[in-house]
Amino acid sequence: MLLDDIQALLCFARVVELGSFTRAAAALGVSKSVVSSKTSALEARLGQQLLLRTTRRVSTTAAGLRIYGHARRLAEATMLATTGASDAARGVLRLSAPVALGQLHLARPLTSFLHQSPGVRVELVLNDRLVDLVEERIDLALRITKLRDSGLIARRLAWIPLQVCASPAYLARHGRPRVPEDLMRHTCLRYSLLRAEHEWRLYGPAGRVPLEVDAGFETGFETGFETNNGLMLREAAIAGLGLAILPGFMIASSLKRGELETVLDEFAPKPLGLYAVRSGKREAPPLVKRLLEILASAFREPSWRSARS
Repeated sequence: MLLDDIQALLCFARVVELGSFTRAAAALGVSKSVVSSKTSALEARLGQQLLLRTTRRVSTTAAGLRIYGHARRLAEATMLATTGASDAARGVLRLSAPVALGQLHLARPLTSFLHQSPGVRVELVLNDRLVDLVEERIDLALRITKLRDSGLIARRLAWIPLQVCASPAYLARHGRPRVPEDLMRHTCLRYSLLRAEHEWRLYGPAGRVPLEVDAGFETGFETGFETNNGLMLREAAIAGLGLAILPGFMIASSLKRGELETVLDEFAPKPLGLYAVRSGKREAPPLVKRLLEILASAFREPSWRSARS
């Protein structure tokens, strides 16, 4: 197979997996035009349309789905060829996880795993961005998300409740919101990695309650704060800068100590799933299987999620 064909198949596989030429280009470290031209060249060579392109989305044709299976296997084989063998098979396991989850809750299960696995080295990568598992040689990734079909093999480990909270000092100064509409009069701290963080989606007895919230920048509140780090968002809420939506596992200790209080408990956001995901269709290596079982056991206990769950 010609090198150009291999590159075209790899580009095509990334577009299918990520649903976007732009995201595929970022994952591959090339320009969007390169990914587009390689994919078009592949379609011309095969004489079949593989992708349906609109201004809003990219979808796969029936022929594209058939080709994708071959392209995916080629991507995995290429990665194995460049590394010599699977890291996990050689006793090195690369794990990716969100920053706060890793800092707060991974030390104990990873210690247990290493005690049971003499001679094994774990490389833990903490990052809140969506990592490319193949490109970054990640054997297993933990993701807190609403999982979408991405071609990855996923196992849900737990549900994570989300809660609106604030410090007692902030609530004493500004009052406690009783209904979602009260949030319009409060500073609502933003987590900037969410695409629609300006809209808080709460769910009550009558269903979804979407609200446009203010981080303090638009209407001249006394403060304003936005961050891409969950732990910093928690600290800003503890410091009394405003209300925040935070996962239960991140605020459990703060609720126990009285640093934070939850509000609008009957209008909570929908919980998110904690998933362990890996690439490929092959059976997971023994080390990955062992780590998966230890993580599943650790996150099965309700005490880690929230002091109130």
